[in-house]
Amino acid sequence: MNSKKPDSVVFNPNTQTYDASLKPYSTSVGAPVITPIDTIAWKNRSINKVNHRIKSRYQEIKAAYELMLKEFEYNNLIYNAKFSFEPIVGQIYHLYSKMDGTNFLSIIEPEHCNFEFIGSFYLNADLIWEKNEG
Repeated sequence: MNSKKPDSVVFNPNTQTYDASLKPYSTSVGAPVITPIDTIAWKNRSINKVNHRIKSRYQEIKAAYELMLKEFEYNNLIYNAKFSFEPIVGQIYHLYSKMDGTNFLSIIEPEHCNFEFIGSFYLNADLIWEKNEG
């Protein structure tokens, strides 16, 4: 005997139960209309936020890289310069260039020296030379 139910009746032949309340969609003409949520606007806002965050993080990393590169150049310049003393951590030293193009490190301040002044630097606790901006 074929006990096929009409289409308007929600009957599951596998479980032999009426399961209209378990369906993720409306099962009758009188049920409220289900409209899909517009996720496009949410996705666009999220994409913009993520892109902004990634771009900001990229700018931070780029600035840190440029600072590290500049620090490397200063250290390369100073460690290749001539000096006949052992620098003291925390002490400020001045870098000069001679007429022949060689660089040397000195404790003599720029106003008391006739050589071309390159910059003032101090040696930090990690033995990395940092430019003294003050």
